[in-house]
Formats: sequence, C-alpha cells, structure tokens
Amino acid sequence: MDIGVLTVPLGGESIDDAVAYLEEIGVDAVELGVGGWPGEDHVDREATLDDADAQAALLDLLDGHDLRISALATHNNPLHPDEERAAEADRELREAIELADQLDVGTVTCFSGLPAGAPGDSTPNWITAPWPSEHADAHAYQWDEVAIPYWRDLAAHAEDHGVDVAIEMHPNMLVYEPTGMLALREATNERIGANFDPSHLYWQGIDVTEAIRFLGAHDAIHHVHAKDTKVYDANARVKGVLDTTGYTEEADRSWLFRSIGYGHDEAHWKDVVSTLRMVGYEGALSIEHEDSLTSSREGLEKAVDVLDRAVFETRPGDAYWAE
Repeated sequence: MDIGVLTVPLGGESIDDAVAYLEEIGVDAVELGVGGWPGEDHVDREATLDDADAQAALLDLLDGHDLRISALATHNNPLHPDEERAAEADRELREAIELADQLDVGTVTCFSGLPAGAPGDSTPNWITAPWPSEHADAHAYQWDEVAIPYWRDLAAHAEDHGVDVAIEMHPNMLVYEPTGMLALREATNERIGANFDPSHLYWQGIDVTEAIRFLGAHDAIHHVHAKDTKVYDANARVKGVLDTTGYTEEADRSWLFRSIGYGHDEAHWKDVVSTLRMVGYEGALSIEHEDSLTSSREGLEKAVDVLDRAVFETRPGDAYWAE
C-alpha cells in the first residue's frame, strides 16, 4: 500500500519542486490534477495528450523521485444543466481517460456530477428527501433520464481505454454515499467505482469501515483519498450537520475537513487500512489536504507521519499458526 498525495495544494510550486518535496517527506505516489476544480497546475492535459515527448518527460521526472502516478484527477460536473459547462466537464473527463491510457495510469478520479431537477432548469439540484413527491420525481428524472444514459456512454469510453473511473462520493453530487455508488456501477460497468474519500462520509453519519466492506464486497473501490473530518458536536447538536456556514468560519461550523489524525485517531486509521486490505485494496492512500486550520505543507507532513505508521509495506505472509 502506498502513501500518495493529490498535488493540488502544492499548485503554486513547479512540478519539479513539488515532487522533490514529496519524495523528501516519504510519499510514494501522486494524484495529478488535469482539469476541473483540481486544475492543471502540474500537468497541462491538452498539451500532454498525444505528445509522447511530454509524457516521457513527466514519467522520467517522477521516476527520478521514486514516485508513481496513482490517478489523474478531473473533478467537475458533466451532468450540469448548462450545456456548455457540461460539455466542458465531459471533454475534460474523456481526455483525462485518454491521457491516463497513454501514460499507463489505471485510474481517473472525478465526481458523478449533478443534474437539474427537471428539463429546462438552470441550477443543479441535490435531492435529499422523497417528499413532497415532486422531489422523488425529480430524483428519478436525474437518475433515469440524465445520469444513467451519460455514465453508460462514459463507462464504455473508459472500457475502450482500459481505465477505471473512480467517483468521489460527495454531497451536492448525485452519488454521495455507498448505495448510490453501487447503483451507478450496476447500471454501467465495472470500470465505474469509488474514489473512497471518507471525509464526506464521516459527517453524514456513515461508518467508514462498514462502507469499505460494503463496496469492497463488490470490488468497487478503485482509489482512496486519505482525508479526515471532525464533527464539532457543540454546533451539530444545535443545527445538525447540513451546514452552509463558510468553511473559513471554523468556530461556527458543525464539521471541518481535518488533516489525518485530527478528526480520528491513529487507531482508527490503522483500522481503515486493515479493512481496505481485507477487501483486497492495495493501491494508494492519496492525501487530500483541505484543513483550513493549518498550512498545506504542515498538513501533508502530519498526514504522512500518521499514515507511515498505519500502512502495510509488505504483502501478508503465510498464516503458519493456522496450519
């Protein structure tokens, strides 16, 4: 199992400086933004696609620092009701898949996207309850008429290129929890799976290790984000966890994204790693730093420190004691 980093927090640095730093702090893999909200500070997707020299230079740079690419990231909304925005997100995602194929990278991370609630609406609509009944109708429209047709076609594109698409279960997206993730996978193909990011599950009240077991039973975990969340009960007891307070108004929020170990202790993260191994996941734990209480470098270094003691560096040996 590798310790990885989504390099977006280091986007203000050159890729040369970023990867040198990541090697220095003990990172094994990088997840590189190539479009959408992650941006493309370190890899220009359009310039690198179909350019063998640019691809070789990128891989040589990473090889020189003993780093591999765990995934290419392009998180956007390909189901957006604005046709231009949806088309841009779709192009980013398809080109990311093509570039991953050319770089021999097995995974692209993304969001499911979120449609409007009805034809002609202009704003994406996150449905969280089936009543009044027009909300149930809107939810059915989103899945049956928008998401499933789109993702079936996208999944076929991924299959053509031999690349897994790892969807981050994220509130304000259509797929935000494990049963929805599995429903989309079953409606498409096995190239569609999870970028398992526990940070969005904690505050929803989802048991993270149970969610790993649930998706792992269907071989539906393609990538993992190492990202923590702390629920602040004093606020949550008053206003619940559906919180629209700004992320930088930390003292007033019901929950915050935290660096690894600051939302849940080291024992919990060892349990997460062990459960991932139980279900057969041996890929990267890609640290995504979004802790507003510390700097990017300090947050990354503290996360690496915890994960370095949690991850397994070897394969399981023979259970000699059971023979």
